[in-house]
This record gives sequence, C-alpha cells and structure tokens, in this order.
Amino acid sequence: MPAATRDQRKTNLQPSAEVACYHCGEPCDDVHIGFDEKSFCCTGCQTVYEILNANDLCRYYDLDETAGISLKGKAKAEYAFLDDPDLRERLIDFTDGTHTRITFYLPQIHCASCIWLLENLYKLNEEVRDSKVNFTKKELYLSYAEGPHALRRIVELLDRIGYAPAINLGDLDEDARPLVERSFYYKLGVAGFAFGNIMLLSFPEYLGLDKAADSFFFRLFGYLNIGLALPVVFYSARDYLQSAWLGLQQRQLNIDVPIALGILTLFGRSLYEILSHTGAGYLDSLAGLVFFLLVGKWFQQRTYHNISFERDYKSYFPIAAQRKGEQGWKTVSLDKLEPGDVIRVRHGELIPADSVLLRGEAEIDYSFVTGESEPVHKTTGEKLYAGGRQTGQLIELSLTRKVSQSYLTQLWNDEAFAKSRESNASKLANTVGKYFTAVILLIAFATLAYWLPRDSGTAINAFTAVLIIACPCAVALAVPFIFGNALRILGRHQFYLKNTAVIEALSSFSSVVFDKTGTLTIRERGEVAYEGEALNPEEQRALLAATSASSHPASQQIAQHLSRALNGTPLPRADHWEELVGRGIRAQFGPLELRLGAPAFMEVSPAAEGRGVHLQLNGRLKGRFHLRSHYRPGTRELMDALREQAGLYLLSGDNDRERPLLEPFFGRGEHLKFEQKPADKLAFIRRLQEQGEQVLMIGDGLNDAGALQQSDCGIVVTENTNNFTPASDGILFAGAFQRFPTFLRFARRSIRLVYGAYGIAFVYNVIGLSF
Repeated sequence: MPAATRDQRKTNLQPSAEVACYHCGEPCDDVHIGFDEKSFCCTGCQTVYEILNANDLCRYYDLDETAGISLKGKAKAEYAFLDDPDLRERLIDFTDGTHTRITFYLPQIHCASCIWLLENLYKLNEEVRDSKVNFTKKELYLSYAEGPHALRRIVELLDRIGYAPAINLGDLDEDARPLVERSFYYKLGVAGFAFGNIMLLSFPEYLGLDKAADSFFFRLFGYLNIGLALPVVFYSARDYLQSAWLGLQQRQLNIDVPIALGILTLFGRSLYEILSHTGAGYLDSLAGLVFFLLVGKWFQQRTYHNISFERDYKSYFPIAAQRKGEQGWKTVSLDKLEPGDVIRVRHGELIPADSVLLRGEAEIDYSFVTGESEPVHKTTGEKLYAGGRQTGQLIELSLTRKVSQSYLTQLWNDEAFAKSRESNASKLANTVGKYFTAVILLIAFATLAYWLPRDSGTAINAFTAVLIIACPCAVALAVPFIFGNALRILGRHQFYLKNTAVIEALSSFSSVVFDKTGTLTIRERGEVAYEGEALNPEEQRALLAATSASSHPASQQIAQHLSRALNGTPLPRADHWEELVGRGIRAQFGPLELRLGAPAFMEVSPAAEGRGVHLQLNGRLKGRFHLRSHYRPGTRELMDALREQAGLYLLSGDNDRERPLLEPFFGRGEHLKFEQKPADKLAFIRRLQEQGEQVLMIGDGLNDAGALQQSDCGIVVTENTNNFTPASDGILFAGAFQRFPTFLRFARRSIRLVYGAYGIAFVYNVIGLSF
C-alpha cells in the first residue's frame, strides 16, 4: 500500500466499544484513535503504524495480527547519553571507523513478526547495514555505518517502534541476563502450586471414599479444584493456547495445537463432570500436564542456551594466549586473562579481547566481523578489537577488556560460515510435528463420527479421550533435549560443536580427509636437524624472530629449536615480515633479507631442490632444516576405527619424506598426497563431493580454512594456540584426539536415540488410543 500523509488520511477520536488496537491488539480505552480506517489505542501505536506503512513494511501485521508492542502510557526516553564517546566505547563490540557492531538486549521480542521487523531495520534507517535476531536470548546483533549520532538515531528508532534496548550501564561489563523471563517462573510456580493442591484435594477420590456419605465435601473439593485450575489454564498454559491459536490463524497445524486441544478438552470435560456431579474430573492430570510441560520448556531453554554455545568460563573454547609474566611468556587459557595483561599474537592468530597495541605493527583482518577482507594497518597505541586476525608479524597487546566468549561464539555462528544442510533427525522432527496434529484430529473426528449414531455418551467420551491421551511431547522435545545434551557432554570432554546439525554430519560421512602437520603430528615434540652453512648469532636471532611470528607448526618447531640455543637473547624487530600461505616466510632485518620455506619459494636455481625447510639469506641458499614429526598418541587406533566406515585420505603441504610411514594407514595413489597448497586441498574435497561422497575434514585451521568450509563437516584440532577459525564446524582439543572414535560413536547413538524417542512416542500413543 503506498504511503499517505496525515492530511490525506484523517485521524479522529471515536468512542470505543471493545475495539482492539490494530497495532498491539490490546483493547482500547473509552476513546480510541481512528486513523486510515483502523483503530489505535494510543498515538504511539499509531506512529509506529505510520512508520511501517511509509516504508512498505506492513507485512509485519500479516505474520501476526497482534505483533506490535503496546506503547500506551510510555514516556519518551532520552538517549543523548549515547553521544558520549566513552560510554559508547563501552557499549559497542567493534568499530574500525567505518563499520560498527553492537549487541542489544530487547526483552520485547515475542514472535515471528518481531524477528521479521528487526531484521528489516535497514529499510527504516539507511545507516543500518545488517541486523540479526537471536530469538531464544532476545538479542539483536546490529551492524551500522559509523557516523555522528548514528547510534543515538538507531536506538531512538528502536524506541519509537516499541523495541527500546535494555541498556543498563551498571551491567556493561557483566552479562547476567536470565535464561528465561521472570514471568515464566511465575507461570511455573502457579502450575506447581495448583498441581500439588489439586492432588491433595483429590485424595477422597483416590482413596475411594463413599461419595453418598460425604457428598458435601466431594462437591466442595471439586469447586476448589476448578478455582485452582482456572489460573493454570488461562495463565500458566496461555503460551500454548496462544501459539496454537496463532498457528490456526496462519492455517498451520503447529505442535502446540494438539497440546492446546488436550488442555482445553481436559478442562472442559472436568468442568462438565464436576458441575453436573457425574464425576470428579481430571483437573489433577490437567495441572500435572501443564506443570511438566513448563518444566520441559524450562529445560529446553537451558538446552538452547547450550546449543547457542554460550558457556561459562569453566567450559571455554580450547584457545589460549601467550601472557607475559615474571617468568617470561607463558601459555594460559582465555578465562585467566584480565584487563591489563600483556599478550602476544602471531601471524594468523585471532585477537581474543579488545586491547591496545604495545609493540609491533599490526595488519588486522576484520573479515570475520565486517566481511571486508582488506587488512587494516594499526600502529603502537591504537585500539584493536576482538575477532580481528593478525596477518603481519608478531605483536604485543595490552588487554582493555575481559575475553567475551559470547562474542567469539557470535563470530563462529555467523551465517557467512554456515553450511546449507539440515539434519535428517531435524527433518524427521519437522515432518512428524507437521503431520502429528492432522492425524490426531482425523482419528478424533473419525471416532466421533463412528460412535455418534450408536451412543452419544460413548462418542463424547471417545472423542475427548483421543484428544487427552495423544501426547506430542516426545516429538516436540526429542531433538533439542537429546542433541542439546549431546553438545553439552561433548563440550565437557573438550570437543566443541557449532550446532546440532554437526552431530548428524559426524554420523553420516563416507570419506575422511586429514591434514598432517599440526593435525596428526605434535609440533612441540618434533625433532629438528639443520644441514648447511653455520649461522652466525645475528642470523640466528633474525631467524628466531621470523619464525616466532608464525603460527605454522614447522615454524614453531624451528623457533623452539633455536630458542633453546639462544636462551632468551633479545630479538630484532623486522622492517618487513610476511607469510605466504603454503609457501613460506619472507622478512627483512635491515640489510639482511631472509626467506624460509619450500624450494619453489627460494630465489635460487634447482640446486635448492630437496626435502626439508629451506633457508635463504640475501639471495643465497644457506641450508635446510629437516623436521621429524612425532605423531599423536592414538593415531593408529583412530585410523583403524575410521577405516571400517569410510575411505581415508591425507592431504599434506609437507614433502613426501614420511610416505613409507603413512602408506599402511592411507594406502597409495589418490589417498596420499603431498606438497598440497590450500587451493589444492579445497579442489580435492570438491572432487570427492562431486562423486557423491560425504566428506569429514580434520585439519589444524591454518592452511585448511577453505577445505574445512567446503567439507560437509570440518573439525579443527587445536593445541593451546589461538588459531580458531569460524570455517570449522567443531573444535577438538589436542588432548582429546585419541578419544575421537568414541565421540563419533556417541554422535551415532544420539541419532539413534532420537529415532528411538519417536518410536516410543508412536507406541505409547497407539496403545493409549486403543483404549
């Protein structure tokens, strides 16, 4: 509908006769506002309608007829404080001067219309670039173009349309939002109180006392039970009734429809029996049903909390940082980092928390945050934000905030790294949930039609019995309960999965592709031998400085080998340093130019050919390092376990020196490939998929990001290093590597458990309905 101005569409006040507000659905007072042939309870609701209509967003009302938030009596909030740079700095998650990201908690989010409107904010304000809603946590992840007063204008817009962010300045540094709203606990408490008391008042019925002798008390207890059941049905169970009603309005049979029918049928039949004195009713069963449904919903909220990967610091990402202490540099877990700590970040590693650059020149890739892959140059004293990846040499940072695990999680779950797949178990859940209601209604009305010509009393009893007995609880809760617990249990054993769909992928692969260096091998325990011209102390220090800045396993092995010889000698700063993925390192230390890497990376003739990591100084080949790998414990057992269910492949960027050692595991030919660049690995995965294979990729996340993203399931093995990559579907701590076959068996059992839950639900519903 085209937008119209206020003088084209007359606004007037009209007497209210139980008129509902077009925007929020609440009843209007004695006088309501008539505008554009619609009724509004207040000028706030009318204003929101005008904003949406002017921007062609009135589909908001098609998704839910009572989608809007009531603005009646709401005072206009002032947001001038958002122009304060210091306060704004505490609120935002990230900014590079052009793009800014922020997270808002919006307690008003309650339905699909809210999500639709909030994710279309860019149509209301051109400064908004992108907005995503986390419905279960009622959070809005917002990205906008930086500008004077931009944040204030966006918050004022949210306030005008009824979604004012809950900004509590005292809680900026601590995230203590409840998993569920307080009103939910009130509903749970009312249902539990009524359940217990109705059971207590039903004891005469349970004990089989003489109704004729104590008819007064039977009737009195029945009336009291009705009084206790009323708030259970119309308050505690309101969400189920409302969801079912909205589903029917949209012509959809959602899973809440049979639940609502069961509740209303139980209440109606019990009301009839008690008031007609023909029975005691089933109000104890009704209150119990609602109470246990709410208990299940509470548990489901906690389950989704786990599914969203929002964990406390006792179950953190297996990422660590090197922190400076009295004894020098020491690797510590992220939960131990505090503001003021000095850490260092190598090439390719992620900045774990907001910080200030102390030493070195940073080239920060913020593509995880903004989608822009062009590195941002930062110099000493400038602020760096969590989520950026260093693409230059080694830098030292001073933290200004604690590590925000939820922010790293948000980057990991970004849609840019999502894979378009749906678990077979989830598909089954959607299908079962869709048809369950239709089948139950068909059985109920068929039963009614069959018995009605024969015996109307039996017909009503049978009809209501079908609606009461048929329970979709197992269908509705099987996937979130089972998979949510599976994620929690795996996380407790240091195997962290992105979402529930990964569990299905872990149980259905047909090919497994391994990286070698840093995945099957342990970088700290490798052996290093140097062959060539002796290096003087200056060259050794330059080489150690160049390799220390790299997070590649081979560079780290060489750095550890050199550091033992140099024993804490101060290292020079590189005038220029860069690492070319899959090729090597190039650095400049004054007049000394250094290259370290593959033979093809050297500037010399084929005389440099040969196995090992080659070193070139000022255009002259000096020698090469021979690295002997130490394989992880349990590698043989892992290969034996995987070989029984899938084809095994190895793609290594290293040379083929260890081919004889690996052939017993992988075989020959296509199953064992060396000197593979990142693009080669990605192409190989794609070829397997074109042949119909479901590919599980296991790498270290350094040179494997493209292959991990392309695979059906990508797992990163990490060893106390900050090489976290959002392209992975799971993170396996290196210490749990040998337990990986057990994790795979657990994933398959979780799938079977879901199918078992559906089977049990089918059996008990068939048995119950037969009675």
